[in-house]
Amino acid sequence: MNRIRVFLKHPDKKSLLKMIKEIITLMVKKREIPFYYFKYLYRKKVTNYLDYISFREQVLLVEHRSLHNPDYVALINNKLYFALFCKRTSIKTPKLISYNLGTCFFFNDNVVQISNKEQLSEFFENLFNIHKTDELFFRPPSDFGGKGCFKIKKLELQNDLDNIYETLINGNFVHTEVIKQHDDINKIHSKSVNTIRFISLITSKGTIEIISSVFRFGVGDSVVDNATSGGFFVGIDLEKGVLKSVGHYLPEHGGGEITEHPDSGFKLEGFKVPYFKEACDIVKEAVKIIPDRFIGWDVAITPNGPIIIESNAEPHVPVSDISYGGLLKNPHIKNLVEELKKQ
Repeated sequence: MNRIRVFLKHPDKKSLLKMIKEIITLMVKKREIPFYYFKYLYRKKVTNYLDYISFREQVLLVEHRSLHNPDYVALINNKLYFALFCKRTSIKTPKLISYNLGTCFFFNDNVVQISNKEQLSEFFENLFNIHKTDELFFRPPSDFGGKGCFKIKKLELQNDLDNIYETLINGNFVHTEVIKQHDDINKIHSKSVNTIRFISLITSKGTIEIISSVFRFGVGDSVVDNATSGGFFVGIDLEKGVLKSVGHYLPEHGGGEITEHPDSGFKLEGFKVPYFKEACDIVKEAVKIIPDRFIGWDVAITPNGPIIIESNAEPHVPVSDISYGGLLKNPHIKNLVEELKKQ
């Protein structure tokens, strides 16, 4: 319903006649009813509406059997499997401290059964002391979009446990170190770790290509940056490694466009992303280790370089589609979609 309200209230819609004409054209060329048109393509500035990924094409990209090996997908999408795997490879990720499956808490080779808050407090106090850290970050293994994530702090442990005890022991969570973000990115937004969503592709010729890179920023006090959780996103110029001029909110969060961060007032356009080339390189190296053909990678930038936070076999294609003004302008994606439609 929110998407419909955004469409109806948008001040810069195309004329009714033009929208009808474009919708009919899409129906003929894409061979589907283009409900996705009302997310973004109705806006006057979108003149190349045929270059945007349709719903059917998006399904092909995230589900087609020739792109995704089920064994790789299970590894890529589960944050626990991914973290355990990366500990034994050269893929650089946040340090896995511990994890829990309900009341069973795993640390190194030990399993601790937790039955009350006091035992849990003792467990985490031990972790903080052994690892000499002040914070831990928690993520559900299988949820997407930043859902269910939270942090606990050593100095606020008792208060934090009062708030999250039931959630923690009734769920499954991966516990990792808290990433220190690059100072230049903290100037834009410091409340969350803001990550770059890369999409990688292994082409039919076997080359590894970066299809898109989109910087995602949190807003307010949110500890996550995901656009699906209310944050916004802005495309990165792949050649120059700088932010594009306009950031976007998803339609379900108002569909607005911004040129500066709403909290800090930091102007987005032209910001040079630290270690951008190195971030592209670690993504390509990770693809060599997990050679699924189409993967989303979330990369954070620390003071010492990039680090992969997680991977996703079903990256949010519309985010990249909007950021780059239509992904079908990319010859690799255009060829891939044509390839998949013929199979």
